[in-house]
Amino acid sequence: PTIDSQVVSLQAGGADALLTATTPKFAAQTIRKVHDIGWRPALHYLTNVSISVASVMQPAGPEKGVGIITSAYLKDQTDPAWRDDRGMNEWREFMRRHMPDADLNDGNYVFAYGVSKTMEHVLRQCGNDFSRENIMKQATNIQNLEVPTLLPGIRVNTSPTNYHPIRQMQLARWSGSTWERFGGVIEGANV
Repeated sequence: PTIDSQVVSLQAGGADALLTATTPKFAAQTIRKVHDIGWRPALHYLTNVSISVASVMQPAGPEKGVGIITSAYLKDQTDPAWRDDRGMNEWREFMRRHMPDADLNDGNYVFAYGVSKTMEHVLRQCGNDFSRENIMKQATNIQNLEVPTLLPGIRVNTSPTNYHPIRQMQLARWSGSTWERFGGVIEGANV
């Protein structure tokens, strides 16, 4: 039910770097516990599956995660940099029309919109042939697809030998209110 004992154990072991690689509920617990016991690891990394402001950072206590570093490929809806962004405005309009009561600080909606736009692209490429074979052919041959909710410079690419659609990311640091990007877009191995 909690990760408290694991966090205390890591601190007692003298760890000076912490990688929180878990789901949102336990990420929020980790951030809160690390702060509450006064542990200040030199580096605290958080996997991007758990960077939603609404489901992780707010429940943890936004001030408790200041300085945590993550990698991101999606635009963060809490970042003022995207206030007038065409892609995020498209997403906000979609949310206003179809999910008016949703929490717009929940990054899962941005993720879901991006995945849906990618699937829409695949299905359009299928034409009138929705056989499994053609859907797989289209899904494994995406080239430089721009998705409205992806960070600038990040594109969706797949191939018959590499199904990983996102191979680029940008580092970001939690400021206490939003994820602030730093450095350029980095790319992983194309294996």
